[in-house]
Amino acid sequence: MPESKGITPSQTVGPYFKYGLTPNGEYAWNDPFTNNLVTPDVTGDRIRVEGIVYDGDGKPVPDCMLEIWQADAQGRFSDPQDKRALPNTSFKRFGRCGTRGNGGYVFDTIKPGVVPDPDGKPQAPHIVLAVFARGMLLHLYTRIYFDGEAGNAADPVLALVPADRRATLIAKRKAGGANAIYSLDIHLQGDNETVFFDV
Repeated sequence: MPESKGITPSQTVGPYFKYGLTPNGEYAWNDPFTNNLVTPDVTGDRIRVEGIVYDGDGKPVPDCMLEIWQADAQGRFSDPQDKRALPNTSFKRFGRCGTRGNGGYVFDTIKPGVVPDPDGKPQAPHIVLAVFARGMLLHLYTRIYFDGEAGNAADPVLALVPADRRATLIAKRKAGGANAIYSLDIHLQGDNETVFFDV
């Protein structure tokens, strides 16, 4: 048996490989997923979620990747385990984007509906967000909730977050009309650190 040479050094989850993960038309490559989740057959209120990702020093992170998962407007997931899902819709409920040079991100999607938790209690409309960035050994998970939702007060996951920290998860509405714009900045560390979940 060969002699052990020690432990293999750990790797960070970023910076990510833009060519294969978020080419956005910059390379001769087909985007498997993009930041525009809207499809011609989708129903529901179209929205845009945008913001900036900041590091612990308050500087924008220009090379991180974000992934989102969400239910459709009726609270159904694109998953074989969700028997309520419509098999004929092309709305995949999953998106991915890289941050721009200023740390900014944008997702065009629809506002998700109310979904039940494992105990059947209703969860407020939300989007699950994963963050991949340089210097991190594991990606981070959080949620994006929406300002003004009546269900926020009774959401069982949001209730786990201390009241003074919940604002880090709630996207503020910036504009109305047919395509509402919601804004939520992500702070990886520091005084305004976003609440991340251990999943």
